[in-house]
Amino acid sequence: MNPQAPVDAARDAWLTRVYYRFHAWSGERPFWAGLFTLLGGFPIAYFPYADIRLGNISLAMATTGGAGALIIGVLLITLGLALWFQQTIRIFAGVAAILLALVSLPVSNLGGFFMGFFLSMIGGGLALAWVPGRPAEEVTAGPAGATAATAGPGDVPAPRTTETETAHASETTAHADGGRNSAG
Repeated sequence: MNPQAPVDAARDAWLTRVYYRFHAWSGERPFWAGLFTLLGGFPIAYFPYADIRLGNISLAMATTGGAGALIIGVLLITLGLALWFQQTIRIFAGVAAILLALVSLPVSNLGGFFMGFFLSMIGGGLALAWVPGRPAEEVTAGPAGATAATAGPGDVPAPRTTETETAHASETTAHADGGRNSAG
């Protein structure tokens, strides 16, 4: 299964079409950042309200920070969903996820016993690191204005130069006088 192959609705099975659509949808947004942030919110919100039974013994982990843990967990789940559907707020959501994960350590049973803390930290870091892709630009170069798409196999594109580049570094004022700069 080639993810770059076009979808042929007449020949492909419905599961293949769903996979290709999901792959295209998740490629346009910080999908993994949203997933880790979303999954990090569940243990943070769950463990303060959990009632674990081991035979006849009941372990209640309810703490005074239960309401705070619920708020932090719901906010992390909301940030995870927002990263999926509003990718323009990825910087805010990443910083907020990291801060909420740090606050969850003292508030909600060590950040959901470190599970929610680590998942939210990874999700926030991925949200900050994600950058939307840009389509490849068509570069004009070569003989007679040939583009990269129409250039022949032997044509080598000419390097781009800007007007601010100089031939020698010693000609600029920053490198004059043996590399020393004057501040005044």
